[in-house]
Amino acid sequence: MEIQIAVAKVKKYATSASGDTVEVVERPQGGVSVVLADGQSSGRGAKWVSTFVVRRVITLLAEGVRDGAAARAASDGLFTERGGRVSSTLNIISIDRPAQTMVITRNNPAPALLIEQDKIRPLNEPSKPVGLYRGTRPNITEVSLRPGIIGVVYSDGLVHAGSRQGGSMDVGDYLQRMLENELPSSQMIADSLLNHALSLDQNRPVDDISVVVVQVLHHSGDDVRRMMVRLPL
Repeated sequence: MEIQIAVAKVKKYATSASGDTVEVVERPQGGVSVVLADGQSSGRGAKWVSTFVVRRVITLLAEGVRDGAAARAASDGLFTERGGRVSSTLNIISIDRPAQTMVITRNNPAPALLIEQDKIRPLNEPSKPVGLYRGTRPNITEVSLRPGIIGVVYSDGLVHAGSRQGGSMDVGDYLQRMLENELPSSQMIADSLLNHALSLDQNRPVDDISVVVVQVLHHSGDDVRRMMVRLPL
């Protein structure tokens, strides 16, 4: 098997910085984790919050701390730093190599999506953002690794797309229609979701939007690990 990770993100229209932060970190025993945080508000203040949360999480994951414990520690750290006045959503998708599982950790009212055999399972249990209270726990879903599994997480800007015109984006429905025609790559999924959101917002996004897709495929090609980043300045 092999893992493909894709990220697509854009900042809110007419803001100086995105309040979303995404980082990828290798796990000590060969797996990988993708961490997405969306800081409260927008601009530089929100960026500080999301960066604070993500850095706490990836530092702990790199030291071998389990995902749920890392999420709780980041929440307590933000609560201590800002006295419960500021929050951030948090999502982690991990490939746990020793356990051969995909782990989706969620502190985010917006659902995550787990795709198995072309069927979309929304992970939509009630979930609170980090930083408002001490001891905030995440929702955790763990599934065995096998080709065809896809995990999708996103910041709430994706859901809010079209709200300027009184609408919203049904992420699950849009993704289901994509899967009816083909099995798209992780980058195709991320780009398509983001592009559709931008079209609903008339290319003036009402909020920061980030989409993370982690896909499990049959192994093909060589054993080289690769990562490509495109960062317009």
